[in-house]
Amino acid sequence: MEQKLKHLEFIHSTINRMANNSFLIKAWSVTLVSGSFVLSVKDSNIKYILIAYAPTFFFWCLDAYFLWQERIFRDHYDYVRTHENSKIDFSMKPKKSSKNSTYFRSLLSPTLLLYYLGIFVTLLVVICLI
Repeated sequence: MEQKLKHLEFIHSTINRMANNSFLIKAWSVTLVSGSFVLSVKDSNIKYILIAYAPTFFFWCLDAYFLWQERIFRDHYDYVRTHENSKIDFSMKPKKSSKNSTYFRSLLSPTLLLYYLGIFVTLLVVICLI
């Protein structure tokens, strides 16, 4: 049982790391958009807002990747949790994943959609106001 708990701790730390990376990406996207707002208002130049679209899209894709990996490792956690102690091999390679663990589903998850579409709409509103 001790081996299983240790293995689950390893997987759990990986899940935490993926969630932390996702949080940091969201923080960087807000920082980038805020900086582009400041520059566009200061110079009354729409180019700064337009430039913010590409990195925001790439942050969305990267955030979806980390969410996808987090889901895969949660499935792996469940796999290890439900198997016998004798089959514990400390492998960090996920053995299976559910149908919900696809990159495309992660990209279109409600939390990421609301967050990044909100940023895109905000950028569009600022463009219209300038």
